[in-house]
Amino acid sequence: MTDTEIVHDTPVAGLEDHDDLALVKKMQQGRDQMVQEIRKVIVGQDAVIEELLISLFAGGHCLVTGVPGLAKTLLIKTVADILQLDFSRIQFTPDLMPSDVVGAEIVEEHEGRRKLVFVKGPIFTNILLADEINRTPPKTQSSLLEAMEERQVTAAGVTHKMAQPFFVLATQNPIELEGTYPLPEAQLDRFMFKIELGYLTEEEEVQVVSTTTRTMDKTVAHPLSGEDILAFQRIARQVPAAQSVIQYAVRLVHATRPQNEHAPDFVKDWVTWGAGIRASQNLVLAGKVRALLHGRYNVSYNDIRALAPSVLRHRLQLNFHAEAERISSDEVIRRVIETVQEPSL
Repeated sequence: MTDTEIVHDTPVAGLEDHDDLALVKKMQQGRDQMVQEIRKVIVGQDAVIEELLISLFAGGHCLVTGVPGLAKTLLIKTVADILQLDFSRIQFTPDLMPSDVVGAEIVEEHEGRRKLVFVKGPIFTNILLADEINRTPPKTQSSLLEAMEERQVTAAGVTHKMAQPFFVLATQNPIELEGTYPLPEAQLDRFMFKIELGYLTEEEEVQVVSTTTRTMDKTVAHPLSGEDILAFQRIARQVPAAQSVIQYAVRLVHATRPQNEHAPDFVKDWVTWGAGIRASQNLVLAGKVRALLHGRYNVSYNDIRALAPSVLRHRLQLNFHAEAERISSDEVIRRVIETVQEPSL
């Protein structure tokens, strides 16, 4: 079965309500308006911007990697400015403590009596920029786990709910190893996407240098609100996904696991651990958002294939054979996509 056989241009079950269809239209227009505003500040990186917005509309978190000077931080700060959401930036350093992220109890005196009061840390925000997250030890990195997965923080036995929407965008420099700490697998698995920024083209770099070395207006409009983002996250889950598409997403993920007897030989040769069930869930959920943004009401195989690199690349643990042969996670994923067949009906 081809993609065209499972993609519908008209509303289908799950999105028949007029208000739902209006919300989908608003999502598409809002995406276009956000891209237009981002373009006032960021040059190029079209695929990166699309995947960042897909993650935002799906309610996921993003890990953004790239060499210094590619505007990782500026891109994230611009998205926060456009949405007018509360924004916190944490510069992760080796001496950062969990209490510097989550908050801590302090003794407060009131009317002659002392009591412990919890002072919330910078994690209590809508958009959290975890800048250079791999520069802090795993103990501090793990302070984000509960907030990213359950949208809450437990401190001194008390649970504090996070503001909604809550979106973690972390950056890391992939070329510096001294003074850095690899992110634990449990931490990496909380990120829906790992997005890689590459160098700009010569023409794009000329445009950047031209605009940033003269006076420029960085004021951006605010086409969407936090309430809109929450509504988009709800409507995305109502998009139908054919059982065959879900099966295809699961097959891709299963094929990355060398313990699976049906895994390709190259996976068994190069991969120590493959992706878990969150990868399958994120592939389908992000595929639903991508389908809506591309004007469709069903998830297609192409949606799954297009998002597979960003969903899977940080969930594969390669072995020393792959390192010796200079095989990257992206190369393994490319071969998996070529190898795994679409389900036959």
